[in-house]
Amino acid sequence: MTPSPQPPIEHTEPHGHNGHAHAGPGPSDGHPGGHSDRPSDRHSDGGSDSGSTGGSDGHIPGPSHGHGHSHGHGPAAPVSKHLRKVIAAVLIPFAVAVFVGMVVLWPGGAPGHERTGVGFDRQTQQGVVTSLEQVDCKSVNAAQVPTTAAPSTPEGRQAQAEQTGECKKATVEVTSGPDKGRTFVEVVQPGAPRQLEDGQEVVVAYAPDAPRDLQYSVIDVNRKLPMALLAGIFAVAVVVVGRMRGLFALVALVVSFGVLTLFILPAILQGSNPLVVAVVGASAIMLIALYMCHGLTARTSVAVLGTLVSLLLIGLLGSGFIDWAFLSGNTDDNTGLIHGLYPDIDMSGLLLAGVIIGSLGVLDDVTVTQTSAVWELHHADPSMGPRALYRAAIRIGRDHIASVVNTLVLAYAGAALPLLLLFSIANSSMGSVANSELVAEEIVRTLVGSIGLVASVPVTTALAALVVSADRPGSPAGAPAAGPVRGRGRRRKR
Repeated sequence: MTPSPQPPIEHTEPHGHNGHAHAGPGPSDGHPGGHSDRPSDRHSDGGSDSGSTGGSDGHIPGPSHGHGHSHGHGPAAPVSKHLRKVIAAVLIPFAVAVFVGMVVLWPGGAPGHERTGVGFDRQTQQGVVTSLEQVDCKSVNAAQVPTTAAPSTPEGRQAQAEQTGECKKATVEVTSGPDKGRTFVEVVQPGAPRQLEDGQEVVVAYAPDAPRDLQYSVIDVNRKLPMALLAGIFAVAVVVVGRMRGLFALVALVVSFGVLTLFILPAILQGSNPLVVAVVGASAIMLIALYMCHGLTARTSVAVLGTLVSLLLIGLLGSGFIDWAFLSGNTDDNTGLIHGLYPDIDMSGLLLAGVIIGSLGVLDDVTVTQTSAVWELHHADPSMGPRALYRAAIRIGRDHIASVVNTLVLAYAGAALPLLLLFSIANSSMGSVANSELVAEEIVRTLVGSIGLVASVPVTTALAALVVSADRPGSPAGAPAAGPVRGRGRRRKR
């Protein structure tokens, strides 16, 4: 019988492990009394987490210890004060440079221009279909000249349907703008890809220079309600699953979209260098999003540094290969319209800016994941050095590389699927397809972004391993408790 009985805590082995308290005065883990105040200890509330539960490490969890100090539960302790100063010395000047760059390049709004009435550059208003009736296509297309195309061709079949089929005659009321309440007639052909319904809300284009009866025409349907509902479901799902972290992620998403629409796009239209604007804007988005979502910690700072190095690599590779492959960035009607309205815009620079901004979102995911992996490995075994941490975390990174690169390639392929289908219909060879500028742009965009993603894994892992390994028990995060504490790790002999 011992003078002061204690709840027994059994250990399968008498050796020290991960800073847990042990009986006896010997310095089995480098601390007097066998006690360690490392971040992996959990004493005050008897709880358990990944760093303190028994099982895999041969310990059986027991009741809470009666120490006079406590440890808060969290992912990992912060690094030492000296390392925090080093990280701040690197990141603060970078953040200041980004802020100054945004101030200098701030556009103050997109420049105005006279609308051309082509493509998206049209005046639009809202409208609603008030009535719909079936009519003979021949009666509404009487003024058209009959086509000479053969009936076996798509043009011939469409012309035949327009002369012999049933068309829809829609009466549309303008519901916004100076002509609110005005009505006009829209004829819908039987083979048209967009069919109208009674009561449907639509988007109408306004051409002020056209004859009065032809000034308004339906160009699209109004999809605001389903889009808003889908966005609401997304926001609710993120908050329900992610809780406060999810809420901060949504706020960061809104801020990122604000930087894109209020700074990046107007600054490019004002004539600023697209590459410089993209680098400054992407850096601002990176700083805001990462720190808002993951906190102002050393872990987040390492992820920021890894993302920054990878973005610089993507910028250098993208610039070199876009110039070498003679990619103009002016490949379709939309880019042609932009170049026509704003001829001073560097279209190849705009292409490179798109590569950088498009890669940023996936880079954030990779760098944060790798940094967290290194921190958790160090949390599980604080005795691991930087080399061991790197080797363990890079194995996680290799799995991440395989999935992320595949995701990126498939995302670009899915976006260009109609274009690839056209090449397939034309029976073009793979060499001819890859050599065309439309596809070459996507190949350069995909491969440059993928190289940056692959490089971000070892870069971020090495940075995180060096930073977290430089923290030692003598730092404020791991200072020993005042006074020796006798170990209670073994069952007392009776």
